[in-house]
Amino acid sequence: MIAYTLKRIAIAIPTLLVLIVISFLLMHAAPGGPFTSERELPPQVLANLNAKYGLDDPLWKQIGTYVWNIVTGFDFGPSFVYKDRTVNEIIGAGFPITLTYGLLSFVVAVTVGVSLGVAAAVRHNSALDYAAVGLSIGAQVLPNFVMAPILVLVFTLWLGWLPGGGWQGPETWIMPVIALSTSFMASIARITRSSMLEVLGSNHIRAARAKGLPEHRVILRHALKPAMLPVISYLGPAFVGMITGSVVIDIYFSTGGIGKAFVDSALNRDYAVMMGVTILMGALTITFNLVVDILYGWIDPKIRY
Repeated sequence: MIAYTLKRIAIAIPTLLVLIVISFLLMHAAPGGPFTSERELPPQVLANLNAKYGLDDPLWKQIGTYVWNIVTGFDFGPSFVYKDRTVNEIIGAGFPITLTYGLLSFVVAVTVGVSLGVAAAVRHNSALDYAAVGLSIGAQVLPNFVMAPILVLVFTLWLGWLPGGGWQGPETWIMPVIALSTSFMASIARITRSSMLEVLGSNHIRAARAKGLPEHRVILRHALKPAMLPVISYLGPAFVGMITGSVVIDIYFSTGGIGKAFVDSALNRDYAVMMGVTILMGALTITFNLVVDILYGWIDPKIRY
């Protein structure tokens, strides 16, 4: 298991470095520049700004310096728009909020989705199964940019139960978490149900039932673990999807998360912040795919070989 884990880490590290280089090249190839505006700057001022931020260096030197600063100090450099703030400070201000409701949404989606999928599979072709399938289909066609305004309209404007935005307390967490987790919960429930039905029809489950084991023990001890393999493969991208989906949530609910910083950086041509957020999201994707690979190897020893 240790050799398998080290091998996966050895693959993840160069993948992350390639991501950093490609992100830098794409941002460098974008039209315009961080100091491009409707009012052109005097050539001498523009030259001084480029010299200050190292933008007049050869491209290979810029990439080398950028990668070296990230590897050695996790330093994304200064912001091109906010002169008194660094990219690390901007990300540090919004990312904890995004991570908080991302984790809450992840826990809700996994808990409700897996429970709903298992219950539907165990009670196959029952009213519970039909209700779970119908709920999953209905929830899956409601992405977060549809759910968010519906929740605000119902619970804030009509009923007046919840605040429409901000990030002051638990009551402001409810709608962002529901909007972000609903479609993922539906996908997890659907995948869990299909996988569980396949496992429940396998020979080792028939053998366990023939031994006279209680049904709850058959489900929890013999069926649930192998049924989780397809679900686990979905959880890595799902978690990253919840984090990246925070852009819509931040706009609708004004949470102050990293999504707003990303949108503002795109509008203001703050390429340093855009690259920082992009690399952070890519690093999260690689990290959670690595976690999924390790969990796969732990659940199914055949994968290690």
